Amino acid sequence: MVTPEASASASPGASASPGASASSAGETAAPGSAFLTAATGALPSRTVAVLEAIKHAILTGELKPGRPLVETDLADALGVSKTPVREALKTLAGAGLVTMSQYKGATVRVVDDEQARHVYDARLLIEPEVLARAVAAGHQWQAAHAALARADSARDQAGRSLANRDFHRALYAGCGNPLLVRMLDDLRDQTALVTVAAWRHEPSRQPGTPSWEYEAAEHQAILRAAEDGDSGYAAALLRAHITSFVERNFAATPRTPSTMPSTSTSTSTS
Repeated sequence: MVTPEASASASPGASASPGASASSAGETAAPGSAFLTAATGALPSRTVAVLEAIKHAILTGELKPGRPLVETDLADALGVSKTPVREALKTLAGAGLVTMSQYKGATVRVVDDEQARHVYDARLLIEPEVLARAVAAGHQWQAAHAALARADSARDQAGRSLANRDFHRALYAGCGNPLLVRMLDDLRDQTALVTVAAWRHEPSRQPGTPSWEYEAAEHQAILRAAEDGDSGYAAALLRAHITSFVERNFAATPRTPSTMPSTSTSTSTS
């Protein structure tokens, strides 16, 4: 049975002990990676630790969509009382990762096609423009390079999923507007619910080639444009990257690689 303990142990340096996994999550979570930054700032540290452990299990696919989240089971697995588990589930429900039912209790959210389109529509409206601002501001891209390296060396889908999220955050983190960063942080957690399932089930565009390899190539092109200081081209590549994923998974006609911008003559969005 998949548990938050298994999820926590999948991350580098995490303890295999349920109690230690909750503790280490609270001690090592960086301020920029805290889930729902504004909300977690008001929560006790143990609740934040439990929240991070459950979130990690959801976003890496250890706790799959539709999976019941029983407070007693989670508390036992994490070595805590039910109180921090209950508070963590409420916060995750507010973020759209968990659903709460009076009769069924808490479950990992199942994202349907309509909701997925809504999430990606919001990203398309915000993320390319925010990247263009980061490029124009002269943002440094070391964190993006590090995320690509982690994705390339990841041994499983969970590692790639986490590295993918880190890469996209590295693209918009330097935009200079913390409100936009927080909005995209919340969207990227909901995005992860979609991408974990899509990478597992999406047909390859060529036999034998996983879809995440295509995405990795697109990530590298986006980063090259950003490093070249071409804000318009970087934004256009990112917009095409997001749109490509949506059309492959939620439209009748898949987008082909040829529709990606091929030159830096696109109109700037900065």
